[in-house]
Amino acid sequence: MTTITAADVKKLRDMTGAGMMDCKTALTETNGDIEAAVDWLRKKGLSKAAKKSGRIAADGLIGVVAKGRVGAVVEVNSETDFVARNEQFQTLVRDITGLAADAGGDLKKLLSATYPGTKNNVETHVQEMVATIGENMTVRRTSAVSVKEGVIADYIHNRVADGLGKIGVLVALESAGDEPTLFELGRQIAMHIAAASPVSLDIDAVPADVIEREKAILAEKNQGKKPEVLEKIISGGIKAFAKENCLLEQQYIHDTSKTVAQAVKEAESRVGSAVKITGFIRYALGEGIDKKEEDFGEEVRKLAGGGR
Repeated sequence: MTTITAADVKKLRDMTGAGMMDCKTALTETNGDIEAAVDWLRKKGLSKAAKKSGRIAADGLIGVVAKGRVGAVVEVNSETDFVARNEQFQTLVRDITGLAADAGGDLKKLLSATYPGTKNNVETHVQEMVATIGENMTVRRTSAVSVKEGVIADYIHNRVADGLGKIGVLVALESAGDEPTLFELGRQIAMHIAAASPVSLDIDAVPADVIEREKAILAEKNQGKKPEVLEKIISGGIKAFAKENCLLEQQYIHDTSKTVAQAVKEAESRVGSAVKITGFIRYALGEGIDKKEEDFGEEVRKLAGGGR
């Protein structure tokens, strides 16, 4: 039996851009013949998929799934909205999203999960779909939330199909109260999150570097003020930041006379028990994809398992 060395796999990978495991399989199937392995990969469409991986995939769909007390969100990118409206692509995103809850927000675990109805993992199946559909695609990110008791409420904005759209939101509500009523409350809060785009649950959850940056900006704007005055200005500025950016402090879009925290408190009588928002996820399609083409191409290759 021909011995396949790491050097052979790397050489084939450098020639084709295909994944490590695909290169190893190709060499095994062709008894170590590099040129034959290149043809093998081309026939499988894997080399073609690798060449497309440098192109920006900034469109696509957000998939959302809620399974009992666990929920997950996935972003799968394509190059154009035309493909995002393609039934094959929608099926791909829906199937991947269906695996996301078990992956628990771990992208590597999701990519290595077996794609439904095949022997391939998600990563390999996506590469094959690139060759079939003709556009670069990538599973960009995934996150998950869960509750011990209560519900996970979901919401899709700009919905294009069941569980698929341009903005996906999940909200985790801990409560021993009536679940249908609790879910309806969660759905309303999820709609608020989609519209208001909070950065965190409360001020304590805002990263320390963000708070320090806000303080530095306030200090810069108010140079020359007495220390005690500056301290009050900064304190007031951070409170204003929380009202604009922290979910519990934001004005509730369904009733702007109250905050989200007040709305949740008032809902407890309807739910029949105390209610606590323990977490949320908000994915907006293409969020953060504003980099140069070559930088994003490298990110795509790494996510697809093709980074060097």
